[in-house]
Amino acid sequence: MDFLTHNILIFVSGFLFLKFTGKKAISQMHTFDLLFIIVIGNSISQPLQKSNVWVAILYTLIFVLLYKFFMYISLNNKLRWILYESPTVLIRNGDIDRKGLKKVRLPVDELLAQLREKGYSDTKNIAIALLEDSGKISVIPKEKYRPVQPNDLKLKVQKEYIPIPVVMDGQILDHNLKYLNLNRDWLNKKIHNKNADLKDIILATVSPSGTLFIDTNNPHNEDKGFYSYKPGEDN
Repeated sequence: MDFLTHNILIFVSGFLFLKFTGKKAISQMHTFDLLFIIVIGNSISQPLQKSNVWVAILYTLIFVLLYKFFMYISLNNKLRWILYESPTVLIRNGDIDRKGLKKVRLPVDELLAQLREKGYSDTKNIAIALLEDSGKISVIPKEKYRPVQPNDLKLKVQKEYIPIPVVMDGQILDHNLKYLNLNRDWLNKKIHNKNADLKDIILATVSPSGTLFIDTNNPHNEDKGFYSYKPGEDN
């Protein structure tokens, strides 16, 4: 087996192993998840320098099975503490918890910076802020400062939905048309009625009411107003 074949086999094997572990391992990077990524990365990279490709794949498979086993353990609330730490309180009732900051070694200025990124400029407006095991700060504002909800104003709102794409980058997505019980004739007619060209469509989606929304390469605004400004020197 030559060097190129080795690399291809290693890459494909690593992809399949990560696919098998699930997207949690690469999306929510808890401590154990990060350790798993480091270990499996090291195992996969070994054959790039040596020829023991099958041994590396075997070791990687063992780590994957071990990871799955620990993830199964984490489903038990009594055993989760083995893998995950409890959230650390950073702010409670508007007061900064110095012990919490000291425990996680988080400077006050960095705490304030992360709060600003979340849209909170004053710690007095926060009911509780926690540092989660994933390393992210979660914030619950005081009732007076939380966003207004439609229920607060006794408003009836429409049910939220995900617009279903039927065209992407000029290519028709037939499987989504089939899901919607529609066909290309319906789509082509709608595109024609909007004076659009299929090859110019970046994205076309269908709403629950059956309305087709189209975003093309041709911008709607060609004036030189504020809404047409482009950062940089393209103006």
